[in-house]
Amino acid sequence: MFIVAEIGVNWDGNFVLVREMMEKAKEFGCDAVKFQSFYEEQVKEHPEFVRLMKSSISKNNIKKINDISKEIEIEWFCTPMYEDAVDLLDPYVTRFKIREKDGKEILKNNLSKLIEKIMCTKKEIIISSNSSPKECQFFNNSKFKWLYCEPKYPCELSELNFKDMKDFNGFSNHTANAIAPITAAILGAEIIELHITSNKNINFIDNNVSFDYNELNNLIKQLKLIEKIKR
Repeated sequence: MFIVAEIGVNWDGNFVLVREMMEKAKEFGCDAVKFQSFYEEQVKEHPEFVRLMKSSISKNNIKKINDISKEIEIEWFCTPMYEDAVDLLDPYVTRFKIREKDGKEILKNNLSKLIEKIMCTKKEIIISSNSSPKECQFFNNSKFKWLYCEPKYPCELSELNFKDMKDFNGFSNHTANAIAPITAAILGAEIIELHITSNKNINFIDNNVSFDYNELNNLIKQLKLIEKIKR
């Protein structure tokens, strides 16, 4: 099982904090951490614009993020949301993540310039989708890994539907309840993506879908146990 700790925008552009988050992810058994990269136009209307831009992977912070990752010995990768981000990220990452919004277009076999550019890197692409990818032309492509994901923040347990879980390689969690990723693991998910936070008492942007350190530690123990039982 490949477990990804989604740091996303919860590090607030703080290198001391992001190091701590990477260290905890490594300590508890995560295989990788993930970030996001977007440009100003995409978030200019957001009330947390300044914080989002500080947290976005950019030419100003990418080398430092990579250096910290190497020191801690945990992989990092990222969701590029614009074309130039692919060029920025490519020298540093071994895989890319596609958000659910762009995943919808792939399911329609509508390849945007962003997706085409990512594909040209020949690297693994992890794609979030709330619909089965079974009919997609890339369903059997070994470079594509599909995660079942409901894009609502947060998503209630009642809004999840695991009936097509067999068609996915994993699960991207947007609930506040550990039952969701545990269920996905029992149903065969090989990749689990979890948002994490350092402190739920601070208003980090994605806290409503994130697990704190204690929750993350306990959840990963359960996931590892499920993996062991299934062997």
